[in-house]
Amino acid sequence: MRTSTPNSPHIRGRWRRIGSAAAATAALVLAGLGSAAHADAATADTHKVSARTIAAQVAKAHVRYENACAANPKKGYASCNALRVTGGTTAFMEKQAALKGIAPKTVKPNAASDDPTGYGPSDLQSAYGLTDAASSGGSGETVAIVDAYDDPNAEADLATYRSYYGLPDCTTDNGCFSKVSQTGSTTSLPSADSGWAGEESLDLDMVSAVCPNCNILLVEAKSASDANLGTAVNEAVKLGAKFVSNSYGGSESSSDTTYDSSYYKHPGVAITASAGDEGYGAEYPAASRYVTAVGGTALKTSSTTRGWTETVWKTSSTEGTGSGCSSYDAKPSWQTDTGCSKRMIADVSAVADPATGVSVYDSYGSDGTGWNTYGGTSASSPIIASVYALAGTPGSSDYPAQYPYNAAGTSALNDVTSGNNGTCSTSYFCTAKSGYDGPTGWGTPEGLDAFTAG
Repeated sequence: MRTSTPNSPHIRGRWRRIGSAAAATAALVLAGLGSAAHADAATADTHKVSARTIAAQVAKAHVRYENACAANPKKGYASCNALRVTGGTTAFMEKQAALKGIAPKTVKPNAASDDPTGYGPSDLQSAYGLTDAASSGGSGETVAIVDAYDDPNAEADLATYRSYYGLPDCTTDNGCFSKVSQTGSTTSLPSADSGWAGEESLDLDMVSAVCPNCNILLVEAKSASDANLGTAVNEAVKLGAKFVSNSYGGSESSSDTTYDSSYYKHPGVAITASAGDEGYGAEYPAASRYVTAVGGTALKTSSTTRGWTETVWKTSSTEGTGSGCSSYDAKPSWQTDTGCSKRMIADVSAVADPATGVSVYDSYGSDGTGWNTYGGTSASSPIIASVYALAGTPGSSDYPAQYPYNAAGTSALNDVTSGNNGTCSTSYFCTAKSGYDGPTGWGTPEGLDAFTAG
């Protein structure tokens, strides 16, 4: 596991979750099922499902992974939604092995690979119809990443990722990259945390992959409290970012409508937020009516004209993309589904399944140093923020969350029609279908047309 600042308020829940998963995994080993995924072991501990059921889930998932940050943050705090693969074989590794006609290798726990084991820039650009736009667009636009705590190696790791994939340099010296605290300071930064550092590497690499010509602003909150993260969002906007990604979330509360107006109400700015990684259920700030809530898919190559296929990401009953009907946030005017009287999550989606995860370079911490594969809706949020950036600066009075709704049902979005993220009383809240559904919204990008005012 990653080491973290012992006094960080979000840590206690994370260690409990990992511990219960370990206990369940030990039981499976005795049953001859020692390859169980972390997520499925947690399911066994909580729901006491049969070993055979878990084995079937594991065989389907192919990978084991761990939560990079807090699994169960306390009230008023958020967890990052980054999941680091620690074992098994990813879709990218299977693809590479098939091309070479060899047996696929496996990821080894706490021993990152010398080479990428997840999807890279060309894969993501191809999957979402962005190859030409990524090559020619994005110059002059700034995508802001908001996370908690400091990643001391953020710029160096970003340089390694971009160099490997032949992307343009993005450094402090050339003005492309900047890192500040929630107050805008470049020198007085928060304490370091290796769990959140992995999240920051994931976010920076996804911006690089989708919009390699964009500038990147990393704003580090001093803690994972909702107030500090929200303050960091305000700072990002104050510093001029028109695209802000938030790869974190926590339980909804009656305070959310206040947070909406204090932190996330920024007309003319595309703000994205992860829908969550614990399956069906609403999270905040994805529930804010002012953000684009981003769900997660499993992305695999196919023989279709597109060359790719997607389903709802679900690993187990407690691991998969979030979705749902908010308990507190009002429904925005452009959202017209009739089953939920308040804000419905999600709006759009992108790859998030760790088994079909993305390549990330991260060197801060005692484990997983080097190339890793990450999943979670922490991957999908910065991907979508970067698509908005490629599409151009939003209208000054617009809330860009509306843009995909203007393109609903058109070829500008890949409609995801299969899979679910749990059980629910209103089917589309948790089950994919033609048109709008909770887990994937209106679908995934196919070019830029769904992310511009038109």
